[in-house]
Amino acid sequence: MWEFLVWFYEVPHYLIPAPSLIAKTLVQDWSSLMGSAIFTIKLTLLSLGLAIVGGVLMGMLFALSRNLEMSLFPFAVILQVTPVIAIAPLILIYVSNTFFALLICAWLVAFFPILSNTAIGMRSADHNLRDLFTLYQATPWQRLRYLLIPSALPYFMAALKIAGGLALIGAVVAEFVAGTAGTNTGLASRILESSFRNEIPRMFAALFLVSMLGIVIFLATSWLSRAVLGHWHESEIKREG
Repeated sequence: MWEFLVWFYEVPHYLIPAPSLIAKTLVQDWSSLMGSAIFTIKLTLLSLGLAIVGGVLMGMLFALSRNLEMSLFPFAVILQVTPVIAIAPLILIYVSNTFFALLICAWLVAFFPILSNTAIGMRSADHNLRDLFTLYQATPWQRLRYLLIPSALPYFMAALKIAGGLALIGAVVAEFVAGTAGTNTGLASRILESSFRNEIPRMFAALFLVSMLGIVIFLATSWLSRAVLGHWHESEIKREG
């Protein structure tokens, strides 16, 4: 329908390019766009990995120590509610390496869902099971391994689906704010560069790759959630009918 309407109304390509022209541009600029896509993928996955490590570890500490949670959780909330587009210029000023500055921005966006859901999940363990572990004098490691972590897994997997998309959004927004240019940059730079040069088909091609990357991340995290929870948790058990 898009292709037909653009052809029927003779819409100029600098307003809305036809899908065929976008596909042609994608093929012609494949090397440049894929290099930028790899940069964005690396930035997104690194920030997501750091968010997982930091969020899970801190969430575990919060679940085990109420005082520590009351001391540090407000700072995590402040970082979450402050738009990354507002603090990205400061990060770019204080961090000399542009890639690390972009990484921090993307990490800030993806970190809070992991932290919050992990802490809530660990505190959501059934109180009867908690009493049972206490009755049998379970060690802190046994309590963590056999009670708290399984209880937090569904919450963590839900947070992972959210954080994956947020890491990509944070990476793109940070690069928009940074206004980086050159060959070793991401898809956001290609979008900015194309808009400045009025190369709208190339801009749509870069936007298409960003969207595809987001879809792949969501599908991957959904598959991981089914693989981890599918055999035992109600949210992922397959039902007939």
